[in-house]
Amino acid sequence: MAYASRTGTRRNLAALRAAGWRLLVSARGVLRHEGFPYALDNGAWAAFQRGEPFDVPAFEKAVALLGKGADWIVVPDKVGDRDASIAMAREWLPRLRGIGPLLFAVQDGMTEADIPEGCGVFLGGSTEWKLATMRSWGEVCARRGLYYHVARVNTQRRIAQAKEAGAHSIDGSSASRFADSLPRLQRAMAQEAMVWT
Repeated sequence: MAYASRTGTRRNLAALRAAGWRLLVSARGVLRHEGFPYALDNGAWAAFQRGEPFDVPAFEKAVALLGKGADWIVVPDKVGDRDASIAMAREWLPRLRGIGPLLFAVQDGMTEADIPEGCGVFLGGSTEWKLATMRSWGEVCARRGLYYHVARVNTQRRIAQAKEAGAHSIDGSSASRFADSLPRLQRAMAQEAMVWT
């Protein structure tokens, strides 16, 4: 299953809808799903890119507005920081349980033992670490029966890598920013369709 970063561009939304994609709504963005099935990202990546701390009020608002209808919610984390992400998960999990399915964002240096009980896996972290560990996280999820999502997948090659790793879903911003990239990504998804169904 493919999720595109939420966009308000009508042309791109129409193309995504026709292709059967879903939206990944960020707590740091516009809190609308445009009538699409959607998942809820915690906004940590946006904060990281801007050099800002995790935005607690934005995440709380997003969960209140969209949490119950989301396919899944990414538990708060800190990009690239194992210890901070584990501490944040411990703090937030009691508040999030029962709202919807939860995914734990694994970060550089994490191991299987770090995954909280009852959570699926959202493969985050640095690009280098993600690529180096994508297959091993897929093996962990397959063995334990966990949902497995790979973040920041914007190329045909990365789609193939996620498929080979056994991911259930992917997300990326390319399809929502550039409608002309969608057919190329859609072809890659079709070629790898056996794992996505």
